[in-house]
Amino acid sequence: MRRAVLFGLGGLLLAVGLVAAWAWQPDRDRAALEARYSRGPGDFATIAGLRLHLRDEGPRDAPAVLLLHGFGASLHTWDGWTTRLSDQFRIVRFDLPGFGLTGPDPTGDYTDTRAHAVILAVMDRLGLARASFVGSSMGGRIAWSFAAAHPARVDRLVLVSPDGFESPGRTYGVPTRVPLLARLLPFFMPKALVRWSLAGAYGDSSRMTEEVVQRTHEMLIAPGVRQAILDRIAGHVLLPPEERLRSISAPVLVLWGEKDRAIPPARAEDYRANLRHAQVIIFPGLGHLPFEEDPDRTVAVLRSFLQGQ
Repeated sequence: MRRAVLFGLGGLLLAVGLVAAWAWQPDRDRAALEARYSRGPGDFATIAGLRLHLRDEGPRDAPAVLLLHGFGASLHTWDGWTTRLSDQFRIVRFDLPGFGLTGPDPTGDYTDTRAHAVILAVMDRLGLARASFVGSSMGGRIAWSFAAAHPARVDRLVLVSPDGFESPGRTYGVPTRVPLLARLLPFFMPKALVRWSLAGAYGDSSRMTEEVVQRTHEMLIAPGVRQAILDRIAGHVLLPPEERLRSISAPVLVLWGEKDRAIPPARAEDYRANLRHAQVIIFPGLGHLPFEEDPDRTVAVLRSFLQGQ
């Protein structure tokens, strides 16, 4: 009996050890990541106390468009739209503090107010008095809150599945609780988990490429990013958005994927109800990342809006 118990316990410990070894993931070497995912030293600029991974593409005298990625993403998420827009627009995108090759913010401040300060510093460094803003999910919340706080700097506003309203587990005015298991994030990040999570962000997961999975995984295990993610979660307090949304004077285009499982497309009506000048378009069959999933179909609407048509 005792031998059987010990044998069972040993098997359990072995299984736990194998799972831990499979899931264990130290930070990837920064130099290797920069060699693979940047275009060289010209991709980096010291702005607002950060070494930002930043790209400024397209004609310098063209209308400027600033792209803000979502939670856990990087500037690469916009590759499809950038390729299709940089003939007519000046496209500026960067890894937000705490993500990608920008990495942790030395201030430890991951609030939207800090993000606004970084955006202002980027615009000032590049000589942009105004720009149109495009934001996805978390980046959408940062974009619309920036437009409310700094209306003189915003021409047009495009929100793709934007964050901002409370939902189950996220209550206004209450600091976000970091789940116990999530605190293990700095040590564990199996690629299979990233693949599963990304698949859920697509309306049709067959459109998700292995290249995107690999890049997303490696950006998440860039030095300090996972701890920065936990710090961002712990420091975030969601505030009621209605009053700020109603103050926005810029024209707004709200885009959503019909099959978005991260933020339900029904939320688009909350934005329509609280924005003064909003157009809402729902893309059939697409998920939370319509610009990645089908850049050809989605960019036409964006281009028309940015051109003021």
